[in-house]
Amino acid sequence: MATEMGSHPRVVFHTPGKEEGDEEPPGRRLGKLTVKYDRKDLQRRLDIEEWIEGQLHLLFDCEEDDIPELEIDIDELLDLSDEEQRSKLRALLHECGKPKEDFINGLLYRIKGLRKMSGCIKK
Repeated sequence: MATEMGSHPRVVFHTPGKEEGDEEPPGRRLGKLTVKYDRKDLQRRLDIEEWIEGQLHLLFDCEEDDIPELEIDIDELLDLSDEEQRSKLRALLHECGKPKEDFINGLLYRIKGLRKMSGCIKK
């Protein structure tokens, strides 16, 4: 059951057999339930995704709706070796008639040092 004390939301767990009106023993503190993400990593990832979108517009020289269905999964790329990353990106961009090596090099440079986001919900 979630309750609010002051301006900070709290989560309180009641044990079976205990009535809601029962008071907690003095000295027992309520725990906070929080999820913390590294904002710097999240912002960097968002910047990379926006860069990818802009570059795809340039590569395919068309509007957003006309870009072929591409899914460039950053976490999947992070699991691969450098050469596997390059071949995966080349395969994804096979329909693109323009030179794509600058895009591939730029993307691989940007994701270096990026950590895999485990447990995050993907769009």
